[in-house]
Amino acid sequence: MSDPTTSTPRLALATCAELPDLQEDDQLLRTALADLGVASDVVVWNDPTVDWATYAVVLVRSTWDYTSRPRMFTEWTRRVERTSTLLNPADVIAWNLDKVYLRDLEERGLPIIPTIWLDPARQLDARGIHTRFPAFGNFVIKPTVSAGSLDTGRYDASQTPSRMLAITHAKNLLAVGRNVMVQRYLSQVDTVGETALVYLDGQYSHAVHKGALLHGPYRADEAQDPLYRLHRDEQLAAQEPSPAQRDLADRVVAELHAVFPELPDPLLYLRVDIVPDDDGNPVLLEVELIEPSLFFAHAPGSAERFAQALAARLETVRAQPREPLH
Repeated sequence: MSDPTTSTPRLALATCAELPDLQEDDQLLRTALADLGVASDVVVWNDPTVDWATYAVVLVRSTWDYTSRPRMFTEWTRRVERTSTLLNPADVIAWNLDKVYLRDLEERGLPIIPTIWLDPARQLDARGIHTRFPAFGNFVIKPTVSAGSLDTGRYDASQTPSRMLAITHAKNLLAVGRNVMVQRYLSQVDTVGETALVYLDGQYSHAVHKGALLHGPYRADEAQDPLYRLHRDEQLAAQEPSPAQRDLADRVVAELHAVFPELPDPLLYLRVDIVPDDDGNPVLLEVELIEPSLFFAHAPGSAERFAQALAARLETVRAQPREPLH
């Protein structure tokens, strides 16, 4: 009798059609899995021909086009979870998909960037939008469902033409039913940058420094580039986080356990993105729980650690077979 672990693929790495061979960083993960004897398939998440029930575990990786079809993506996660173990789980993905989760974390005492939330149901006119912008300094407009700084622009509150562009940007997002965030642009992001801390299987793994991404208003012509629609190029370097950055990231991880107390295991992967406020204190930019880059290339051994944690989850699933659906 053939071994079902070899006759049937046990693990799917979900991606998008634009990245059928995964992003380069995740190719390191696939190599590390193969070195452990773990077979994997790279599968496009919205490919209608895929039978997801053939996979014991589905790992969400470079599904970077989901922001243009969030409802379809959420339905896909629920459907996959009926027959497979989805990592991270569907409830976690649904919570993290809309950046209103930052309000939840702020209410739990975590520092976030000061934010004004615009709801399309309010049907704000240009004046109503304008009055919600900061009176001075730079600010950022972005939809609450977005990734990789897509559909995001930076504006100067002191310049009338810039404010007019910001009004147009916000109006266009609201007009198509998208919720909008207006955030102060913290000036030290330009000089100090952003720190992304990666946690694997509940434990801190490594961190990278990210240079500033936003330098001006949202540009519709730039957004026509298919690669831009997935992500913007980032300037990355390995970084040792400060004690204050580690403390904030650890607090975020602890709060996630409180947000999802029903989960039996730590989240397999997550990334905490932190920026400095005007006084240099770390504040939370966002928490990435869906399909973040994990920057394996900037942390030797991290892909192997992740592969080992994932292999352990596969063994747990193998030891606890699912009941057939009726």
